Amino acid sequence: MKIGIIGAGVAGLASAVRMACRGYDVDVYEANAYPGGKLSEIIVEDYRFDAGPSLFTMPQYVNELFAMAGVDPALHFHYQQLPVICEYFWSDGVRLSAWADKDYFAREVQEKLGVPAQNVLRVLADSERKYYLTGRTFLEKSLHRHDTWLTKDVAKAILQIPSLDLFTSMNKVHEKYLQHPKLVQLFNRYATYNGSNPYKAPGLLSIIPHFEYGIGAFYPRGGMHSITKGIYGLAKQLGVRFHFNSKVEEIKVHKGKATALRVKGETLPYDRIISNMDIFHVYKKLLPNEKQPNHILNQQKSTSALIFYWGIRQQFPALDLHNIFFSDDYKTEFDYLESGKIYKDPTVYVNITSKCTPEDAPAGCENWFTMINAPYNAGQDWDALIAEARKRIIVKLSHMLQADIGGLIECEDILDPRSIESRTASHLGALYGTSSNNRLAAFLRHPNFSHRIKNLYFCGGSVHPGGGIPLALLSARIIDELMPD
Repeated sequence: MKIGIIGAGVAGLASAVRMACRGYDVDVYEANAYPGGKLSEIIVEDYRFDAGPSLFTMPQYVNELFAMAGVDPALHFHYQQLPVICEYFWSDGVRLSAWADKDYFAREVQEKLGVPAQNVLRVLADSERKYYLTGRTFLEKSLHRHDTWLTKDVAKAILQIPSLDLFTSMNKVHEKYLQHPKLVQLFNRYATYNGSNPYKAPGLLSIIPHFEYGIGAFYPRGGMHSITKGIYGLAKQLGVRFHFNSKVEEIKVHKGKATALRVKGETLPYDRIISNMDIFHVYKKLLPNEKQPNHILNQQKSTSALIFYWGIRQQFPALDLHNIFFSDDYKTEFDYLESGKIYKDPTVYVNITSKCTPEDAPAGCENWFTMINAPYNAGQDWDALIAEARKRIIVKLSHMLQADIGGLIECEDILDPRSIESRTASHLGALYGTSSNNRLAAFLRHPNFSHRIKNLYFCGGSVHPGGGIPLALLSARIIDELMPD
């Protein structure tokens, strides 16, 4: 059995491992010169940065790839659980440490914000309940096959629909139980994990905190790029062939079946094809003569990101691996994003891997991955937006950290929605494909297989179950379960 895979993003790599473990003959074609897609790295002078995803949860989905290959994960992939998930900062001087231990975190909230600890624990317990009631089925199984819906777990979930907060917003769920505006803001930020707006996204997305507080947040030794290196190395060990700088030009379809890939003008036959490419571009570029699922392709896009990779010639003991500097008006910030703009007071995320991997920065320095949420690329004047955002971010961080941040930047690189689109073929630079602002969003994502074209499968963040490393890895698992022997 010959398998052709389009794209060496993390889902494409995971699919390659799974297909190789079946004993199949696997080729992966990647337009870039490197594997990983968004999960790559950037070197700027003496500083190393993870290019894209910076939070690692659900490590079991990586471990199972090694296990199914008969390889001990501990011999090839190492990670540690974080005692503090994130440090949170507000402009009025309030600071909160989000301890991984739920009881510690709840006490911290009670001491700093005056919200009873039991309120926090109640919200986290509700997040766990929703996850085990719905997440295990709706994230780990195809929603587009009848047999998924004919199980006891689904029947149980359906009976609990009134308690799943499908018909209210994530923000309203958090306001009801958390009461304090700062704590509501903290929990609302989890909507950004899939590029959504907490004031519109369904309350069911309140399952997301369970990934961190119930299962844990982790740091892979060597940074996030080590996930790519680990899975890529495993795939090569299993005999997968990688073809870099090899852009797929077309998926050949004959009598309703995907039969081949056209690469560099050559037609290469395959028994089955898996695409890790953004689903929009799959149809528009690789399947232009096939019926287009416009009801899916035209869904609202998720947000994008504007990232400054800064080499900082100073160390800040108050900062940790993950740090959030909140906006004073979160609602307005999201209103601006939805209108294609960047708010004057954006929430700023600073990831510093040199806190865990000192060699990522020179001695006495830190590598700052400094990110704000940005709208997808709709033809804005990005050069002007970037220049203005940079000034405002520096002023904000300088004020909140009481330091001249601008004067400490000794090198810089920038990633914006335009370059995200050009480097990763993410349509309009949207990080997660479609947003989850609609309560039916999970059902509006493209399935992991084609209804019309046999032997064609889809993985990655633009299809079910969604964006982010864990869900991208799950998309590869779903294909593995769907594909007949």
